[in-house]
Amino acid sequence: MSVVIRAENISKRYRLGVINRRMLYQDLQSGWARLRGKEDPNRPVSHNGARVEGDDTFWALRDVNFDITSGEVIGIIGRNGAGKSTLLKVLSEITAPTSGAVKLKGRVASLLEVGTGFHPELTGRENVFLNGTILGMTKAEVRSRFDEIVAFSEIEKFIDTPVKRYSSGMYVRLAFAVAAHLRPEILIVDEVLAVGDAAFQKRCMGKMEQVADNEGRTVIFVSHNMQAVSTLTHRCLLMNDGRVTFDGPTDQAIGQYLREGAVEEHVYVSPPDGEEPRIVRAEVVTSEPAYIQSTGKTMEVRFKVHVPRAMRDAAISFQVMNAYEQPVMHLWVFDSGLPLCQETGTVELVCKVPKLRLYMGKYTLTLHFVAGSRRLQMVERVCAFEVVLYGQSREIDWQPGACAYLEEATWSAAERTTSC
Repeated sequence: MSVVIRAENISKRYRLGVINRRMLYQDLQSGWARLRGKEDPNRPVSHNGARVEGDDTFWALRDVNFDITSGEVIGIIGRNGAGKSTLLKVLSEITAPTSGAVKLKGRVASLLEVGTGFHPELTGRENVFLNGTILGMTKAEVRSRFDEIVAFSEIEKFIDTPVKRYSSGMYVRLAFAVAAHLRPEILIVDEVLAVGDAAFQKRCMGKMEQVADNEGRTVIFVSHNMQAVSTLTHRCLLMNDGRVTFDGPTDQAIGQYLREGAVEEHVYVSPPDGEEPRIVRAEVVTSEPAYIQSTGKTMEVRFKVHVPRAMRDAAISFQVMNAYEQPVMHLWVFDSGLPLCQETGTVELVCKVPKLRLYMGKYTLTLHFVAGSRRLQMVERVCAFEVVLYGQSREIDWQPGACAYLEEATWSAAERTTSC
């Protein structure tokens, strides 16, 4: 596979809130110094005489290096402000790096923000041809793919309407259809797909898989949806503070991303409220020490609820969340089935799961406490525990992420018959 994107020591610096506060002759001095490879004479100086960056300087990217080959589908993940969008703008040649270089092989189509690349006064039809021209395609080439673009975007009735009248969802539908169907060698997609509905997002994911697997094109995908990233990509870049902190298999990148800044809370404790009922303690009691749970064994979730005043219609539930922060199990109890808050005092509840069938992995709980339609409490990412498959062997090794849960089942074979 040939390298189609090479990032070499990319850094990008911004001066916050500054357009230009210097005199023309200072700009000329600085420019001349850069051309000669000299130090900028107008750079700020600290109290000890050392040259320093001003308080208004912000590095969005620092020394970013990676190679991407043709046909790869790469995910880029990281917290808000990590530098993902800036990196995509550099790769899309929308903005230039302060230092370093990007080498691209082939045409690039990017979908970064709603409306990017569209002229608001032109119709959808005119914008399709405009984008094709920007990608270096002839009018005949665009025309041959026009019907596919319109069909995918599902906005045929509005294709001759100026795009300034489009909703954000219509913008994204047409923009993605244009980017994917005009066959660039490199397709860059940011979180903008979150604007579309679930059905359209699913079609977009399928299209990105298709262009990579069947057409050998390169896809760079940025999202905060870890399930989407894990489904679409096999390799991921994890970014933090403008740097690539991990470059490798997607499952490892997601695991590191979810661990960053997270503190595992095995026992949830909260002070009581003087006016409203409140869960003041929650804990998972596992089959093994150190919050380790074996699949198929008993697990308990214990609650302590402080009730300063009696009320009816209370309900407590909890969701078990997997490593991608998706709910995989939901259990609940209502006041009608088990008196929760009908008397003042402290109530202790135990939810017993006789045989936990969850697959191996790390999990947390999301707690819910409501009274009728009124939410009293919601607590996320607490009571962490790990499910293991101790003592359960098979001919093929257990693979992480293979399923959500294991069920008991038996296999049988009908008596073999001979064909006529």
